[in-house]
Amino acid sequence: MILVVSYDEDHTLAVMDGLTAAGRDTVRIDLADFPAHGTIDLEYPAAGPPRRALSSPTVDTELADCRVVWWRRVRPFTLDARLTSPRDQGFAASETGQAMGGLLHSLDCTWVNPPALDSIAQYKPHQWEAARRAGLTLPRTLVTNRPERALRFIEETGLGRTVFKAFLAGPEAWRETRLVRREDLDHLDTVRHAPVIFQEFVPGPDLRVTVVGERILAAEIDATATDYPVDMRMVVGESKVRPVTLPPALEDRLLTLMRRLGLVYGAIDLRRRPDGEYVFFEVNPGGQWLFVERRTGLPITDELVALLTRLDEGGGERRHPAPVTPAGMP
Repeated sequence: MILVVSYDEDHTLAVMDGLTAAGRDTVRIDLADFPAHGTIDLEYPAAGPPRRALSSPTVDTELADCRVVWWRRVRPFTLDARLTSPRDQGFAASETGQAMGGLLHSLDCTWVNPPALDSIAQYKPHQWEAARRAGLTLPRTLVTNRPERALRFIEETGLGRTVFKAFLAGPEAWRETRLVRREDLDHLDTVRHAPVIFQEFVPGPDLRVTVVGERILAAEIDATATDYPVDMRMVVGESKVRPVTLPPALEDRLLTLMRRLGLVYGAIDLRRRPDGEYVFFEVNPGGQWLFVERRTGLPITDELVALLTRLDEGGGERRHPAPVTPAGMP
């Protein structure tokens, strides 16, 4: 059985549909159903194997036959509304995390991606150091909450040639990459409230490289002729998108990066400078791919289905998670 730990968004459902078509027994759980709307049963009898069962509004399953876990964009636990004090809420979340994390990690399964490594790989400075050691080129970068240091970096790199960005951006708090403008200098003092990423602006087309196991599927997203070439995410619908083949040496470095981070799946963002040099920005362990697949025909969903199927059959890239409490499980 393949266990999918995610919620019912389009990427997850596309892969589950593919697994069903391939004849795989697949079950999905959403951590947001627990503990308020779901039950956890882990029982060690006097003799025989333990019983591991999860029940929620959408699933009722025992995990004895689970061979593979696909861990993707998990949501936080939902607590009973009757728990109103921070102390009670913290205790309920902690106990649920211990029970759920312990149950899942006790399975003799292969993980895509291992939860602890997936969580650690979200840290951009960790990615940058792994990328540097893998031989990838990084843009000149500064992370600081000192306004005076930020100003010096901007002066050295140049107005119109410096961008700033947040560490995390999601649908609830979207923050695009922006060029530093002269009027932004008047607000530079706000940097002291939280560290900010400043980088040199790298001109050129973007590369979205999706890595599935040892398979690399790359697309060029050229936003250079749009009205916002700073961040292709803002203008991807206006950009020219096409499949591309990367130089073998670059592919080797990207696979080295993935191994250093312990990731089986990742969506890597690069940019190709006018001189042909590829510059690494980041890797998203749960990155989206359908917007690339639909524009290019790259078989990313099929590759994910094939990888999970191979692992379910006991072949190929079996990897086990480190024994650390997973992300999303307090």
